[in-house]
Amino acid sequence: MTEQITSYWIESALLTFAVSILITGILIPKIILIAFRKQLFDQPDERKIHRGVVPRLGGIAFFPAILFSVALVAGINLRGGNEYFALALEECAIPLLFEVCAVILLYLVGIADDLIGVRYRAKFVVQIISGILIVSSGMYIGNFYGLLWLDEIPMWLSWMFTILVIVGIVNAINLIDGIDGLASGLSAIALITYTIVFFQGGQYIFAMLAAGAAGTLVPFFYYNVFGDPGRQKKIFMGDTGSLTTGLILVFCSIAVVALYPVSTHPYAYNPVVIAVCPLMIPAFDVVRVYFHRIRCHRNPFLPDKGHIHHKLLALGMKQSSALLFILLASAIFIGCNVMLSPYTNLNLLFGADIVVWTLANILLTKAIRRREKRLGVTLYE
Repeated sequence: MTEQITSYWIESALLTFAVSILITGILIPKIILIAFRKQLFDQPDERKIHRGVVPRLGGIAFFPAILFSVALVAGINLRGGNEYFALALEECAIPLLFEVCAVILLYLVGIADDLIGVRYRAKFVVQIISGILIVSSGMYIGNFYGLLWLDEIPMWLSWMFTILVIVGIVNAINLIDGIDGLASGLSAIALITYTIVFFQGGQYIFAMLAAGAAGTLVPFFYYNVFGDPGRQKKIFMGDTGSLTTGLILVFCSIAVVALYPVSTHPYAYNPVVIAVCPLMIPAFDVVRVYFHRIRCHRNPFLPDKGHIHHKLLALGMKQSSALLFILLASAIFIGCNVMLSPYTNLNLLFGADIVVWTLANILLTKAIRRREKRLGVTLYE
């Protein structure tokens, strides 16, 4: 009976994933067509890498596709009288509905930003409101499970910290969207990881949400990475896509910490490790970039070319090589952290991650400086 139930949930998640791919695959070519007819482009400038005009409205397809796929599969199951689905949906209905409200807010702000531009202060305000909605649903980080030698923390502190994490991760996904396929590739790896974790932990509705979100990234990745701008086949996700995807990712991350105590977590993995490691590279990158901007007396909230992918490009890598390098690094971080977490102190494990990331950046910077000296030009600031 258990195997039958598990098989049923796997089929539901796969159907959600497939429907999401189908809907996004239908919508994106139509969005590209409208963008070219209405002259809605992401114009190249000195900070951007791409050449030629490319629409940046791909993210408009994400939220409708996710909502449609999850709602359709849920409706089919409820209409069929599936009591297991009804019980699972009832248990997570409140956080799921609040998450939908939060995503709608960022989705609308993203559309406005992609079409006419929105000041970063206004976006921060909406991100904070979205964070408040999520923690109001009962999804917050109330236990550090040994990270920084802390366990349970006061409610007011957990709410503030969770909102800070939400704003930070949403911006991390937004800021790392600098070369073709990077934000969507990292997000897809993270969402697939969360899908597996939710399945192992019995949180099947959240697994469907993560699977549906991952499905939207498959057609987008194809058009973003392999599309030809000369044939009007290329598109960017824009702020609409990065904000929407970022909020779903951080919601999944918080759910892992909020729903899985160590004693019942699959294979005794520490929930913090499972929650953080899929988002480690975007999180580490945004922290390093913010500190670098402050140290150089720049506004930490204004964009520049200081991210990890800019370093790899300055080193002489092609975009495709830099993309594969970062995606592989993300997969290695996830694999190593997950495998070591049952046997290694949490603080020691994350300390090692920080050391590896810091040394890698130092070595990259030194290699860039040597290349600059050899070529007699400035490649990275």
